Amino acid sequence: MSQHPSKIPVTVIVGPTAVGKTAFAIELAKIANAEIVSADSRYFYRGMDIGTAKPTPEERQSIPHHLIDVADPDETWSLALFQQKAYDTIASIHERGKNVIVVGGTGQYIRALLQGWSPPTMEADLVMRAVLEDWANEIGPMEIHKKLAILDPIAAEKIDYRNVRRTIRALEVIFGSGQRFSEQRKVTESPYSFLILGLNRSRSSLYQRIDQRIDQMIRQGFIEEVAGLLEKGYSPTLPSMSAIGYREISAYLNHEISLDEAIRLIKQRTRNFVRRQSNWFKTSDPQIHWFNLEG
Repeated sequence: MSQHPSKIPVTVIVGPTAVGKTAFAIELAKIANAEIVSADSRYFYRGMDIGTAKPTPEERQSIPHHLIDVADPDETWSLALFQQKAYDTIASIHERGKNVIVVGGTGQYIRALLQGWSPPTMEADLVMRAVLEDWANEIGPMEIHKKLAILDPIAAEKIDYRNVRRTIRALEVIFGSGQRFSEQRKVTESPYSFLILGLNRSRSSLYQRIDQRIDQMIRQGFIEEVAGLLEKGYSPTLPSMSAIGYREISAYLNHEISLDEAIRLIKQRTRNFVRRQSNWFKTSDPQIHWFNLEG
């Protein structure tokens, strides 16, 4: 635990998708007189509930949750905006005499809070972003990542080539500002003392839970949820719709792939995502206290 007498104490719960963070956090919050701050980038967007496995209305009624349903799918929530909103929310909870639990599977957002990152605040340039996305589609994830490595080797080293969105954001900032992306991300001292709890299961158990969750999402109306978003005019190419499942179901609804293929892709991409999450939350990290939830 990182302690400092003048800092706000924060408990952080991390772990892979489908491990059981939501249920664990709610039970802990009831015991600890706490409120929950979401650090999951998929939870920002209204109308994207089933496919993101967002906490249910009943769960959110039992314990106050923050930074969920704060934007429409065509709005962009940057890391810098999240960080500022999270700072304000945590301060407000603390002032009301409640404890703070931060929960999430988006490693970048967790690290930004804990390590005091000062990410670039440059506004999104949607025209440039569209051009870069077209370029990435044309040459592929690995090649666009190589272009970033030429311009900013430090940034490229920290961004997985498969994370095309982050690669494009780095290039967007470089071209828009004339400065390297890595030079614009400064680190300051974190305003929190924190205890990090890591939740884990065996990989086979986790994959089984993922498959069961995705099958349940389909039964709960995930296809209808995506259809409703498309009917409202939200494009499958929006950054919000890059949450796993939405583009796959969109492709099914557009008769580009079968439902079986869409479900297979969602399961496979979720497993791949779990492997990437383990790069952010390593079992060897001495700051994380790990708990195996099996049994």
